[in-house]
Amino acid sequence: MKTLETPVLDRLLEPLGELLSPEVARRLVDYRFDSRAQSRIDRLARRSQEGTLTDAESQEYETYVRALDFIAILQAKARAILRRTREA
Repeated sequence: MKTLETPVLDRLLEPLGELLSPEVARRLVDYRFDSRAQSRIDRLARRSQEGTLTDAESQEYETYVRALDFIAILQAKARAILRRTREA
C-alpha cells in the first residue's frame, strides 16, 4: 500500500540506508510485526475495506500504514545493500 509520502520518505531515508551493515541489513529484511500486531492490522484493513472503521480506528490504521511504508523503504534499502555485498 503506497501513500503520497512514500517518495519523500524514500528520499529522506537514502542516507540512512547507506549506514546499514550487512548484518543489520539482514535483520531488517527479516523483520516482521509480531502476530498480535499483524492480526490487528489485518482486522483494521478488513474494516477499512468494508467502510466500518471508527474515527479512532481510522487514525490507528493510518499510523500502521505509515509505519509499514517506513519499514518497507528501509527493507528495500537493506535488500539493495545485501545485493551489493554479494556482488562485491
